[in-house]
Amino acid sequence: MSGVRLRPALPADIPAILDLIRELAEYERDPAAAVATPELMYDALFGPKAVAHVIMAEGDDATYGFALYFFNFSTWTGRRGLYLEDFFVRPAARARGIGLQLFRRLAKIAQESGCGRMELSVLNWNVNAIRFYERQGGFPMNDWTHYRFGVDTIAKIASQGDDTEIT
Repeated sequence: MSGVRLRPALPADIPAILDLIRELAEYERDPAAAVATPELMYDALFGPKAVAHVIMAEGDDATYGFALYFFNFSTWTGRRGLYLEDFFVRPAARARGIGLQLFRRLAKIAQESGCGRMELSVLNWNVNAIRFYERQGGFPMNDWTHYRFGVDTIAKIASQGDDTEIT
């Protein structure tokens, strides 16, 4: 699609990124879970210990969407992997090839970074996203169950102490 620019996010994009995250949370039927602040996003994306990256999709003075990813590591492949945390194109900009452009850019980043895998999670009810990922050659990991431990659970586990001595 002409007129679409893909570029790495800049600190000035944080308000737009947060808007996109909130729109994604609304779309995924969990708006209360989107509690990221500008300060947290700055630290995660641009701070001295930045852990994530964002590719912005824009054009004609509008932001169409974004992809937020980070690198993980696979002991089985002995290589880093690219994990796609958030991938969202605004509904008004869909069916114009923007998502495909973003996904291809992510694949190029993964390839250039020497990744052995590119992974993501998708809600079971999001059949449009599932179809998109499967058209790109992705496959579900049906033998695996995704677990999540929230901040409160982490604090509870951590407070139980560690009886082992590490030497």
